[in-house]
Amino acid sequence: MRFRLGVIMGFGAGYVLGSRAGRERYEQIRRWWGQFTGSPTVHRATERARELAGEQSKRALYAVQSGVGKAGSAVKERLGDHGDPATDMEDLVSGPQASGTASEVAETTIEGASQP
Repeated sequence: MRFRLGVIMGFGAGYVLGSRAGRERYEQIRRWWGQFTGSPTVHRATERARELAGEQSKRALYAVQSGVGKAGSAVKERLGDHGDPATDMEDLVSGPQASGTASEVAETTIEGASQP
């Protein structure tokens, strides 16, 4: 149905814009379009379509948010509970093994990070 409506609208727009029927035919089509769009039935249908679009957008937003939450939970489960990586790095750098020269601290940090 949407495809058919799109074809009809495209054909109508092409005819109006590209026709050589003259000013009289153009005015006739314009009057018809004004009557069509001014119809209370068309206004009700437009309002209903707007409401449905709003409802569907809320459902889509909920679905996306739910999916993101599930994906986040799955990632956390898969990686396990290892804590905050930033805190772990601070503990490695500022721990008791951090005394000494800068190269010793770097070596200790690299060794500590590579051990399970």
